[in-house]
Amino acid sequence: MRVVSWNVNGLRSVHKKGFERWLAGARANVVAVQEVRAQAEQLPEELRKPKRWRTHFASAVRPGYSGVGLFSRNAPDDVETTLGVKEMDAEGRLQVARFGRLTIVNGYFPNGNGKNRDNSRIPFKLDFYRRLFERLEKARRDGERLLVLGDFNTAHQDIDLARPKDNRETSGFRPEEREEFDRWIRAGWVDTFRHFHPEGGGHYSWWTQRVDARARNIGWRLDYVLASHGAMPFVKRASIHSEVFGSDHCPVSVDLDPKIL
Repeated sequence: MRVVSWNVNGLRSVHKKGFERWLAGARANVVAVQEVRAQAEQLPEELRKPKRWRTHFASAVRPGYSGVGLFSRNAPDDVETTLGVKEMDAEGRLQVARFGRLTIVNGYFPNGNGKNRDNSRIPFKLDFYRRLFERLEKARRDGERLLVLGDFNTAHQDIDLARPKDNRETSGFRPEEREEFDRWIRAGWVDTFRHFHPEGGGHYSWWTQRVDARARNIGWRLDYVLASHGAMPFVKRASIHSEVFGSDHCPVSVDLDPKIL
């Protein structure tokens, strides 16, 4: 069983670059996408209702902004999309989907940059992290099978970006953002990719579209699949699919024992 996460940087845009073909060949059971940038009714029929897939979308109130979506082979038992905070819920950043005994949390965590790249959105970003953490904490402590995946908009450690020394004051790698990520790990969440690949840099999931960064692999690892201790025994493999183009991000995935359901 494979679960994939991908910030598509505009679902309609990536659709024109072969998303349907990629989806058909991804060998996935669930595909979670972030930065959909469209209301569901604005998507073409082949994206809203692709053959042999069930879909669910949570859109932002603001047109052309944010948004998350799920493509799944089987319909989820339940999907929730709110944290109970008006300002956050209006941005369409969350899906909490239950498939049997497995809960998949698809999150598009806020960027802290702000309109003027002044780091003014970092408090909002950290509040989103903390509220989601608290939302999931009882289920995590109770041993439930949880996966939190998506674009976290944070590189956790020096090994997770090509130029850490140059970016310590850049949102996405500031100390307070990394500390919040650390808090999740200390609480027991497992960074699945780092679990299977504990050493070695150069594994990134996002590259700026400037300065030919992707060809030079000057990137950041911003996309993760975190597993609760209840889910981790069922995780068999974690991968970054840097060979997949179409967005400034690439997909990340975990392969699971089907018994997780």
